[in-house]
Amino acid sequence: MSPALPRCVVDQPVSNELKQSRMTEFMKLLPLTLELAGLPKADPARPFTNDQIEGRVMSIRAAYRAGKALLREVGETGLQDTK
Repeated sequence: MSPALPRCVVDQPVSNELKQSRMTEFMKLLPLTLELAGLPKADPARPFTNDQIEGRVMSIRAAYRAGKALLREVGETGLQDTK
């Protein structure tokens, strides 16, 4: 049996300032996130199903993590040519 993973402390409330900071960061990265996710636009005549929406949310979450990692990498090492 694998060892238990450490749990996050959820008892402490997150400050409104931290929430606002996180939301601002997300909104600033949203154009990059959506580009990385590569999701097609919805056809107004055919709305997405709940399962399709959930799949798109998962894609956006993964793209957000990748975008944040890219931004962190650029901040630490700059843009370096991989050739």
